[in-house]
Amino acid sequence: MPASEFDLIAAINERLPTAGSRIRVGSGDDAAVVESDRPSAVSVDAIVDGVHFRLSDFGAVAVGRKALAAGLSDLAAMGAVAGEAYVVVGAPDDLDDPDLLGIAEGLAEVASREQVTIAGGDLVASPALVVSVTSIGYEPDGSSLITRSGARPGDVIAVTGELGGAAAAVALLDADDEAPLPAALREALLARQFDPRPRLREGVALAAAGATAMIDVSDGLGADAGHLARASGCGIEIDLGRLPVARGVGEVAGSDDAAMDLAASGGEDYELLVALPEERVAAARSGVEKAGSPLTAIGYAIDGGGVALRLSDGRELDPRGFDQRRGSRSGSGRTG
Repeated sequence: MPASEFDLIAAINERLPTAGSRIRVGSGDDAAVVESDRPSAVSVDAIVDGVHFRLSDFGAVAVGRKALAAGLSDLAAMGAVAGEAYVVVGAPDDLDDPDLLGIAEGLAEVASREQVTIAGGDLVASPALVVSVTSIGYEPDGSSLITRSGARPGDVIAVTGELGGAAAAVALLDADDEAPLPAALREALLARQFDPRPRLREGVALAAAGATAMIDVSDGLGADAGHLARASGCGIEIDLGRLPVARGVGEVAGSDDAAMDLAASGGEDYELLVALPEERVAAARSGVEKAGSPLTAIGYAIDGGGVALRLSDGRELDPRGFDQRRGSRSGSGRTG
């Protein structure tokens, strides 16, 4: 017989890490009480079974990991120091108690690693498994929170880490036959879905180095570059030959062109796309490398609007990404 709602909540709370120093009243009361003297950034993100993951492929622990990591990635894009998270789990009737506890274990794993307090949430009935995370971050000492709207013509456009790995992982999960990949490389690609890493320390380093605008690559490089360009009132040109494509993407995609398309339009890499004054790039690269990731300059902000993704032979790829309403990759072409 399934445990009661209250027994499950108690069991979930037992799995969560100890509350941080800002928490006066934590999970278990009607509301959390958090003390802070710094500006805060707040983000809400949700993942849904059958849209952002398949429980049968992921397993419950990986669902918990992905839910919290995706929410924290929004804070990384603001250059914020992560603080608290609030989690709502919508559980269908046929979801077993061990799966619910597994989700909690995945949440706790990421919370512990990223030093985040899960300060509250809710468990509700739902026709499909949904995990919604509200993430709270704080302005770091010595720098300001970064928005999407500060890029200016002449700024260098750069990206942390590698691209295309998360989309390649989806292709691996969808494939009827396993791609001929070494086991370690296959596991590294699948980890981009099962255990994504929000670039929180990199975001703080980029803010400190003088970033003018930033966004996380969650919908795809082309689409997210379009969001940044629109918010900043400028255009963005990206040299696709400079993209840091993750190892193994070419083998999964089947060709160099297909690999480039995955890197340019596949979502959920949770890397940071950033605009920087040219004179700040060296300092930013040093700070990001100390945080654990490479930083690669891939283009420039220009006058006009929209996004141009240029291949080495002069052709352009359509800047696409995932559209939640259309359920597929959609265009966000250049204007002006």
